[in-house]
Amino acid sequence: MGGLGLEMRAASDAQPRHLLVTLLGDYWWDRAEYLPSAALVGLASEFGVTPAAARAALSRLRRRGLLASSKTGRRTYYGLTQRARHVLAEGRDRIMAFGTRSEPWDGRWTVAAFSVPEAQRALRHVLRTRLLWLGFAPLYDGMWVSPHDSVDPALEVLRDLKVERATVMLATIPAGCPLAGAPITAWDLEHIRKLYEGFVEEYEPLLERVRQGGVGASEALITRTALMDTWRNFPNLDPELPDQLLPPGWPRRQARDIFAEVYNGLGPLAEVRVKQVVSRYAPELTGFVRRHTTGA
Repeated sequence: MGGLGLEMRAASDAQPRHLLVTLLGDYWWDRAEYLPSAALVGLASEFGVTPAAARAALSRLRRRGLLASSKTGRRTYYGLTQRARHVLAEGRDRIMAFGTRSEPWDGRWTVAAFSVPEAQRALRHVLRTRLLWLGFAPLYDGMWVSPHDSVDPALEVLRDLKVERATVMLATIPAGCPLAGAPITAWDLEHIRKLYEGFVEEYEPLLERVRQGGVGASEALITRTALMDTWRNFPNLDPELPDQLLPPGWPRRQARDIFAEVYNGLGPLAEVRVKQVVSRYAPELTGFVRRHTTGA
């Protein structure tokens, strides 16, 4: 898919709250200064978000404790809260490092077994969400597995959520274990492979344009944001499953290489575009706009 198609998809699929957090995380995450709401609305408009929708999203993010606000005269300013900066930093480190794990697998699984009453559906949802973030997947309803040593993080989640009926252990699978019960079956490998292949098919054609400088500043910002929005989902789907457990030709490394080159290659122009938008409303803040790379 060419750049225009990416731009159109990014604009039509943009969810204002998620988009604004992504933009702040990519270009403003470590800044204590607040940005004028008009600048954030202007950035959202690059993706086809209406001013009304952007302002509503800012208000909701403030109510959720992700943004703080202040007023000077009639102008409203927003900045990331300490909590939001912490969450973004943690997520950024994980996303940027994803696909680079190289240490050999020791053959051990972390198994988290728990029982949460059906009546506590909200607790079950939060527990599952946090276990997914740690790289677990459900082998059975109350038994989740990870191919990495995640005992301490899993125990921390269970204690934090006050799940009392739970056990976490490290285990190995004996030879001859029935295939239907093997822990790797907790992941739908065929589905994950197709997602990787779709990512490669979509973004590989963009590589040559990036290398030749054939992408403009506005397109760079939109495409880079769409790229990150897609890539950030892979750690939840594939917690860097060990090579020994995967079928031949697993496309994670190819997808990672494409992500890194496109993301880093589009960074300078995307940063330029963010500075251009911010300069319309707060030129004194443009020097603080800073892009990330996969290495920093």
